[in-house]
Amino acid sequence: MINVGVIGYGYWGPNLVRNFADSNSARVIAVSDLDPSRLAVAARRYPGTEATLDHRQLLANPAIDAIAIATPVSSHFELAWQALSAGKHVLVEKPLTATSDQAARLIEFAAAKRRILMVDHTFVYTSAVRKIKELIENGEIGEVYYYDSVRINLGLFQHDVNVVWDLAVHDLSILDYVLAASPVAVSVTGMSHLAGGAENIAYLTLFFESSLLAHIHVNWLAPVKIRRTVIGGSSKMIVYDDLEGSEKLKLYDRGVQVSEDPEKLYQLRVNYRAGDMWAPHLDNAEALKLEVSEFIDSIASNRRPLTDGEAGMRVVQILEAATASLLARGKLVTLGKGVAV
Repeated sequence: MINVGVIGYGYWGPNLVRNFADSNSARVIAVSDLDPSRLAVAARRYPGTEATLDHRQLLANPAIDAIAIATPVSSHFELAWQALSAGKHVLVEKPLTATSDQAARLIEFAAAKRRILMVDHTFVYTSAVRKIKELIENGEIGEVYYYDSVRINLGLFQHDVNVVWDLAVHDLSILDYVLAASPVAVSVTGMSHLAGGAENIAYLTLFFESSLLAHIHVNWLAPVKIRRTVIGGSSKMIVYDDLEGSEKLKLYDRGVQVSEDPEKLYQLRVNYRAGDMWAPHLDNAEALKLEVSEFIDSIASNRRPLTDGEAGMRVVQILEAATASLLARGKLVTLGKGVAV
């Protein structure tokens, strides 16, 4: 049984507490938050769990094996460092840290302390994304040509990060998981429409060594909520709509073929292929439940988790490059081995 303490009971913290509490292999010992009203809610829902304003009580508790951190990004590094210093395993809400240097230091420190460091890239654990990875790896869609995502809604505005760090991070974690390649450059444009606020709309374009192109549109000021991704390949195409109640994933046997017949040199040589659509069966397991199980199992078996610190750092490195491009009004920022240069 892994005993867990959760720091932060705001937007995401309650989901973490619920899934740890529901696990047969974990037990929530304590929850901390700076808001007494939130702690009162946690105490009512989980009567046997300690609720405290001081997170240091969780770190000092020898009965707690692991700490889950669900606080603003600016606090991730310091809280994770303190937890590792106290000998705890650590799960950190996305993104892992505010800088790649902080991520690298946490990875090194976790290794030195022989503790698990894991990042909360929840979408990696969804059945749809796991199926997308399977379809790409088994060659079902052929060579991947493009990844095009729209992730928009009205809010939730974050006070310490812009829309790229809040929403685009999901797509960056998905790309990191399903593709064998990493981007080599990124260009980002965006704008803030609220005085003194962070960018609330942005368009990211990621370039790869191959002809693969990824485009991500994120927006906090949209009148509707859309979570739709289209992945085009040389053989087939995928449409992933996360808001669909059923058939979240659809595989289309559609595409184009170019004729190489020399007699048709001066003719339009593009042939269109329109085949069947297939909606693969997906399990209904909650992604966060699988993520919590992965964290617990990685601690029990002393193995690297699927979304480890390295995965978190790769995403933060892209976010840093994206920020540099955004500040330069879309200037192309290159990445070398995942590091902006």
